[in-house]
Amino acid sequence: MRITVSGPPGSGTTSLAKYLVNKHNFSLISAGEVFRGLAAERNMNLADFGRLAEEDESVDLMIDARQKEIGEARDNIIIEGRLAGHMIDNADIRIWVAASVECRSVRISDREEIDPQTAVELTIEREDCEAGRYRKYYDIDINDLTPYDLVINSEVWGVDEIGAIVDAAIAGIKK
Repeated sequence: MRITVSGPPGSGTTSLAKYLVNKHNFSLISAGEVFRGLAAERNMNLADFGRLAEEDESVDLMIDARQKEIGEARDNIIIEGRLAGHMIDNADIRIWVAASVECRSVRISDREEIDPQTAVELTIEREDCEAGRYRKYYDIDINDLTPYDLVINSEVWGVDEIGAIVDAAIAGIKK
């Protein structure tokens, strides 16, 4: 089983991915954690590191290629990342987790300990930066949700409810 979990920053993709890892004993590959780790190693915030990635495409290409290689080769894996649903050709289920920028910015401000207005500004800047890079590198429109089997609004449901929806999808595929 290969499941991709994608969505914009702060939508809850990491929470859902961790739920699925714990519930189904899957392994996890997360582009966001790799990206955040690389930013931290360089003592940069995510927006600044995003600008660096915009200038040096090798950052994105390395993360994306590694995630694709691992995701397509392993079984019983969750591949979590903005492009995962577009890039993992042999995924069994592709999930997009959605939420408004206002909701996501509150989550991001809590997670990164920044004020909410700054979180809104940085989130919008980051999303615009990423969308441009995805189009440039792969000709992918990140707002095109046609590759996804499930699109779930995390403002409406919490991780346990979303997890239950995905659990039902997994059970349906295993039949």
